[in-house]
Amino acid sequence: MRTAADMPQAEHQPVLLDAALAALEPRESGICVDATYGRGGHSRAILGVLGAGGRLVAIDQDPDAAADAEALAARDPRLTFVRGSFRELRAHIEALGLLGRVDALLFDLGVSSPQFDVGARGFSFRHDGPLDMRMDPDAGAPVSDWLHRASHGEIASVIKRLGDEPFAGRIASAIVAARAETPVATTRRLAELVVAAVPARVSAGKRIHPATRTFQALRMHVNDELGALDAALDATLDVLAPGGRLAVISFHSLEDRRVKRFMRTQARPAPPPVPMAAAPDPALRLQGRPVRAGADEAGANPRARSAIMRVAERTGAPRVSA
Repeated sequence: MRTAADMPQAEHQPVLLDAALAALEPRESGICVDATYGRGGHSRAILGVLGAGGRLVAIDQDPDAAADAEALAARDPRLTFVRGSFRELRAHIEALGLLGRVDALLFDLGVSSPQFDVGARGFSFRHDGPLDMRMDPDAGAPVSDWLHRASHGEIASVIKRLGDEPFAGRIASAIVAARAETPVATTRRLAELVVAAVPARVSAGKRIHPATRTFQALRMHVNDELGALDAALDATLDVLAPGGRLAVISFHSLEDRRVKRFMRTQARPAPPPVPMAAAPDPALRLQGRPVRAGADEAGANPRARSAIMRVAERTGAPRVSA
């Protein structure tokens, strides 16, 4: 198999590129799906493996990702781009007449580096801008709206549950007190509030910024990222052909635990409650151990340090009831 070094690259370098290609084993004439196009690094690599008879479907809800993908699709007829969330993965693939025919399916979860670099998207505390955080700015409401109306308890619960932030209550109190004077409407203002709420003795000397967990939690909440992931994982069983490969790259434990639980449930069915009844066949076969970035990749791309990839292969059996 060709490696990433042999293939045309997007300006943004995706994580675990060679490992993902090796895991997915895309065939020259295969049907592949990149459910998280981002800036197209994985998609371009897959196109580099596909032959003239191959097909790639790429999905993304981000408008900048859509612009990049549509430009690429205009040059390469093997690529079909769908603007939308992978939450509707089954519907997207069914609309294309490809349900149950996909040979390779990839998810690269989280936020792409270019999204963090654009202050106007509101994802990062390092660039001042409107406090938005929506993956699709044409859908739903920005996180600033939610912060303006949510109760102290709701804010604290989200920051604790999705950010694992030990000072969630103090941060929520700071937000509620500040919004009584003026709406918390920018990334800089929110970051300032978090920094002031977290004790200096705790944040001093830490590698991560005090606002990292809070921003992660609010982004995941406003986009319902875990709910979307659950829906998408369940849809993979309808999308993949028997023998089709599924690879999921996660960046934090909340995502990875869901992926691990889903794959293990479908690969290791629980014994039937009725004695002597036949055990259900697994809907997935786990493929190898979880994959992490090597020292070279992690050193060159800090985003890769927390990445973990799990891989499974679809059998011909029905889904396992959880």
